[in-house]
Amino acid sequence: MTVSTMVVWGVVIGGLLLSLKPLGTYMYKVFTFQPTLFDRPLKPLENVIFRLIHVSRDSEMTALEYGVSFVLMNMLWALMAYTLLRVQGLLPFNPQHFPNLNAPLAFNTSASFTTNTNWQAYSGENTLSYFSQFAVLEFLQFVTPASGGAVGLAFIRGITGRKLGNFFVDLTLLLTRVLLPLALIFGVAFVAAGVPDTLGPYLHLHTLTGQTQIVPRGPIAGWEAIEHLGQNGGGFTNANSANPLENPSALTNVLQSIAMGLVPVAFFYMFGLFAGKRRLAWTLIAVAGTLFLAMLAMIYFPEASGNPVINLLGLSGHGNYVGTELQQGIGGTSIFETASNAFTTGSVSAANDSFLPIPSLALFLGMFLNMVFGGKGVGLLNMLMFVLLTIFLMGLMVGRTPEFLGKKIEAKEISLTAIAFLLHPLLILVGSAIAVATPSGMAGVFNPGPQGLSEILYAFTSGAANNGSALGGLGASLPFYEIAIGVVMILGRYASVVLMLLVAESLWQKKAVPETSGTMHTDTPLFASILLGAIIVLNALTFFPIMALGPLAEHYLLVAHHVFS
Repeated sequence: MTVSTMVVWGVVIGGLLLSLKPLGTYMYKVFTFQPTLFDRPLKPLENVIFRLIHVSRDSEMTALEYGVSFVLMNMLWALMAYTLLRVQGLLPFNPQHFPNLNAPLAFNTSASFTTNTNWQAYSGENTLSYFSQFAVLEFLQFVTPASGGAVGLAFIRGITGRKLGNFFVDLTLLLTRVLLPLALIFGVAFVAAGVPDTLGPYLHLHTLTGQTQIVPRGPIAGWEAIEHLGQNGGGFTNANSANPLENPSALTNVLQSIAMGLVPVAFFYMFGLFAGKRRLAWTLIAVAGTLFLAMLAMIYFPEASGNPVINLLGLSGHGNYVGTELQQGIGGTSIFETASNAFTTGSVSAANDSFLPIPSLALFLGMFLNMVFGGKGVGLLNMLMFVLLTIFLMGLMVGRTPEFLGKKIEAKEISLTAIAFLLHPLLILVGSAIAVATPSGMAGVFNPGPQGLSEILYAFTSGAANNGSALGGLGASLPFYEIAIGVVMILGRYASVVLMLLVAESLWQKKAVPETSGTMHTDTPLFASILLGAIIVLNALTFFPIMALGPLAEHYLLVAHHVFS
């Protein structure tokens, strides 16, 4: 491992560790309506918004009302985005004169950005106008992560014995107090670091060989800020953060890696403050952090060792640089890709399709778990889903009704949690099975053998996890994948969230029971170890068979120096 790699990793991980407590504390004060430094400039604006939508800061909703508000607002945004994309050619800020999007692509794109997935079946620089980029999709990159964070807040309140709050109040505060200020800071930083931000047309440059090179540009710096702060992940250009216009240096690579994790990690600490159990927050952070480091190791060390077949030929002894942006190197690429899949962002700084099988498996792992910090609020929600399942399993083993934060975990909560847990693999495996079994699905497969299966599986996993990245090599622009992945994104986003809101409301309505000598403590190293084991076992039982046919099969074939062509 090089010194530069250790420095980059240290800055990213250290930055997240240093920021989680102050940012988590600040967010706790915001959402418990305690005074903060930004009250004077922002409260008048927020009060105007609340008057316009006829809500007050202290208004409350039931789980059903909160969930319906969440889904309906997202549907409204999706309809708006679909309509504007369908008439893109008639709208302003289109210096390249791009035409309207067709119906399947407009549906896929609106579903993708509304669900915070940002799966892209198009190339931004030759498909979308500036208006579509900043007024449609960048708008969605603010409001959809804020809506997901609002649901996470409601779940935190319910599971810690509070009323759920009001969706529109939480949405507004997440925008005005968290995302907009951070996006302003990072946007200015990206401009200073060399990321372009302009509404001018593409540049036509004459090269030394006499050819004309078209250089796409646009309002990229502002896009990059919210792309990563909101765990959105959709790139302004097709190459995403592997494009030097989006990610021109090691500095921007580090800033983007940190931006992805700021709010999700702070949510974990904020939960501890809501629960009055900071040790529990640190326990969950330790579990997620362990999985994060495992993913990082699974990506870096195989890539640094190189491709076994290429090494056998004596052509490379310095790692697998195929598809890697050289200025970031394997170390910078590894931390970026780990952060992107751990925090469910989905942006890429390399060609994922060129990764070796074990690094590809690490990318799958982040999306299968969907709680290695995950997206803001939703990642914590998924972690607490595993906590409830683990407590239930422990209760079965000792013959005791499980409890969490003083509330009994009974049949209703476990049934809803189990359905939410099973929904994720169901969407992935059924979607992949249909793709493999139908001519429409197989028409988009261009790589033979295990890699082709991995690409199909990755596409549906990315959609279900609201991640949005792709292995590449798959015909994602075919109508079959545009529609199928669009449906998976919608179900993966909304169904499990509404189920977990019902769990939160059920726990809030229960009376707290006093702690006894038989109460399981969830803030100890022992519980952290059991939780980590339960997470690994539950997901291994679910996904190991299909992984054995995809990345694992490809790995052992590669070790045996066999390749598909």
